[in-house]
Amino acid sequence: MNKKNRIILLIIFIGLIALSSCSLKPLKNLQNIESENTDDVDSDLIIIGFSQLGSESDWRSANTKSIQNSLINDNGFSLIFANGRQKQENQIKDVRSFIFQEVDYIVIAPVTETGWDTVLTEARDAKIPVVLVDRMIDTKDESLYVAWVGTDKYEEGAKAGLWLEEYLENQGTLDTVLQEDKSLPLEEDSLINIVVLEGTIDSTAQIGRSQGFEDIAEHHENWNIVAQESGDFTKAKGKEVMIKLLQEHDDIDVLVSQNDDMTFGAIEAIHEAGLTCGVNGDITIISFDAVSKAFDMMEAGFINVVIECNPLQGPPIAEIIARLERGEEAPKISYVEGQVFEAQNASTERIGRIY
Repeated sequence: MNKKNRIILLIIFIGLIALSSCSLKPLKNLQNIESENTDDVDSDLIIIGFSQLGSESDWRSANTKSIQNSLINDNGFSLIFANGRQKQENQIKDVRSFIFQEVDYIVIAPVTETGWDTVLTEARDAKIPVVLVDRMIDTKDESLYVAWVGTDKYEEGAKAGLWLEEYLENQGTLDTVLQEDKSLPLEEDSLINIVVLEGTIDSTAQIGRSQGFEDIAEHHENWNIVAQESGDFTKAKGKEVMIKLLQEHDDIDVLVSQNDDMTFGAIEAIHEAGLTCGVNGDITIISFDAVSKAFDMMEAGFINVVIECNPLQGPPIAEIIARLERGEEAPKISYVEGQVFEAQNASTERIGRIY
């Protein structure tokens, strides 16, 4: 090899070394960035994984916002949020993801009551405390969760029944035909025909509200529950089911709708059928939740009464976790109180409400 060729090879070799050096530099920088991101995590924050069952209603949105606003960095928390989209299998995957991420606490609003033992046992084995919110689970092992926060769904159903009692008494139609001879049928024109739009079947809200109302109804011979069907807590399904019920029953006196969104759909169906509802209407309407639009509907006279289910459950959850962090005992069950709002007082009682 002559001198000229050796010089050319030497130049090529030096160039390859330079290119290799340049290619290594970005990889080193990338590693530094990843390390810096890890270092930026505040280890003093309490990491919480929250599996919300969905976003099916205005009430659910208010509930989510309350929890998100309470479990913020300024209060010492870091929140990982997951939307289950009303499917239990999604929520179970979310919980397993939280376990894998080694969060400090898991908060769950379970879409249904059954089917949680396996995944919550996994959380307990990983030493991650679980706080249930809004809805309860059906389990024989109460050690699977440390606390529950929500409203008394049975009491809400009973409140609806007690309101209807008083309303019918004022109308002069409460048990007007009680007979000494129980074997005789009641006169048809004395019956109060009731349809119930139920929420998601086997959810705590559906179970509690149905049972609470039914227990009051059992005391009244002329209360005739002609249909109970699920509207799945959504406006679209509520309207669809109400259209069907109106086609099947032409003498509905009372609608008990287990959440406001289903009520809004049902009102559309009633109006489209050429009927009226609410104050002085063909169909008396009892609704649940008490979101802002429900107050609009009461002021318009379309809803008679709303039984409140208070969605502002974030503050008690934050307090429970803070107490557990301090090594203190936290209540196993924490109820958030709700009220009963009637149409005639809606315009004044809504003042100052934030949902």
